[in-house]
This record gives sequence, structure tokens and C-alpha cells, in this order.
Amino acid sequence: MKFFLDTANLDDIRSKSALGLVDGVTTNPSLIAREGVDQKQRILEISKVIDGPISAEVTTENLDEMIKQGLEYNKWHKNIYVKLPCTDTGLKALKALKKKKVKVNMTLVFSVSQAVCCAKLGADFVSPFMGRLDDIGDSGIELIADIKQAFHNYGFKTEVLAASIRSLDHVTQCMQIGCDIATIPVKIFDKLLPHPLTEKGQEKFLEDFRNSQK
Repeated sequence: MKFFLDTANLDDIRSKSALGLVDGVTTNPSLIAREGVDQKQRILEISKVIDGPISAEVTTENLDEMIKQGLEYNKWHKNIYVKLPCTDTGLKALKALKKKKVKVNMTLVFSVSQAVCCAKLGADFVSPFMGRLDDIGDSGIELIADIKQAFHNYGFKTEVLAASIRSLDHVTQCMQIGCDIATIPVKIFDKLLPHPLTEKGQEKFLEDFRNSQK
């Protein structure tokens, strides 16, 4: 499974990329606004750190403007994936942008039927929101598993990008069902590697070695 960072914070991206585990980055208008920076500037800064997919989201509900923004984002860098909402207008923009060979990530996906509609029109990624479904009593991981099965049934090449991840359990569940990508907040990414028994075992090994040298 590919690990994306769900952030627009450049310091965090630089820090986490040093591990060699970060395959891409997803941003959205909220994350960009939190940083108080220009979207294009930050996306280009990220592209200098991460050599992988970088999602940049449109900021309009107007079809012509969506297409215009998508074409503009596509010029910024070869790794840009234009994020479009899974709405009627978003799907129309998807169809238009794919004709121009623009890479697209369809976001705010909450059902198998939405995901299949996006895949039929050539979306590169679909982003089901796990946490938001869990919040209303549905199962985010079941949705991802169902989407994976539907895509397998029809041979779609669209990758499933798990979003709205709230816990390490979300990440491990995605691994267990073979999700293609998980976009992970920094605070959850920091939990991928540590384990108390690993730390305790390493301390014991080093202590035994030091004692053997006396």
C-alpha cells in the first residue's frame, strides 16, 4: 500500500519524507488555508520534496471554472492530480479533463455507485472518506472493500485512496484488505513504526551488550 501524507505543512512533509516511506501528498483548500500560503506556491514547494502524486483541489463549483483550474494545475508539475468533488459537475469536469490526459483524484466519495461512476469516466484515484462514514454509524472500511471488489469485477484501473483516516487501526485495516493508497495525517503517520516492545527489546539488547564489555 502506498502512503500519502494528508497535509500542506512543508516542514512535516520534509521531516516524514526522510524515512523514505512517503509516496505522495494530498492537499485540500482547508489544509492550504491553515498554512496561510498561496496554493500554487505550496504545491510547487511540495513537488521539490516529494517525487510522487500531489493532489491539488479545485476551489469552485462552476463547471467551466473547474475545467480551467484543472488545466492550470496540470501545467504546474507532472505529478499533479486534480481533485474534483464527486458531484454531477465534478464528473463532467472529470470527463473533460481526462480527454486532455489530466490526472484526476475524485474526492468526497461515500458509496460504491459513486466510485464506479468515477472509474467509468477514467478517474485515476477515488477517495472514499473512512472517518466521516464511521462518524454517522456506517463502516468506512467496508465501503473500501466493496469498492475494491467492484473495481476488480470490471477490471477498472482506478486506484482506491483511503481518506479521512482517524486512527492507526484505519491504516492497518486498509492494509489487510489491499487498499491501493492511504492518505494519512501526520499524527497518525507517526504511529506507523513505534511499538513499546520494539523499544523495550532494543534497550535490553544494548544493555546486555554494554554489560558484556565490562
